Amino acid sequence: MDIVRIVGVGLITCVAVLLVRQVKPDVAALIGLAGGIIIVFMIVDSVSSIFDGIRSVIEKTGVSSSLFSLVLKIVGVGYLTEFAGNICSDCGQSGLADKILLGGKVIILAMSMPIITNIIEIIVGLLP
Repeated sequence: MDIVRIVGVGLITCVAVLLVRQVKPDVAALIGLAGGIIIVFMIVDSVSSIFDGIRSVIEKTGVSSSLFSLVLKIVGVGYLTEFAGNICSDCGQSGLADKILLGGKVIILAMSMPIITNIIEIIVGLLP
């Protein structure tokens, strides 16, 4: 199972960071980053199967592919900002992590405006 490998890499990275942090804190941050990148590469296959499923839904429902594309971009921004914020927190930069997360939230809101506008137009069109 993939989750066992992911958890294993995560735990090994955690232990390595804890051991190295006592001697070289700057190297410990790099080890944590490397472990995170390895885990991201391990989930690429799962992400490709998700895209295949989404393509199937688009074909079956006839919903605009640009809508799904926008939603996937929004989800990607969320995951990326969370990942970057956690790295900053691990390095002791919680203030910077908070600013990255705030930036991600603002970008997500800006990216979602076409969807919100479309929903409001549909609701107004249904009203008498």
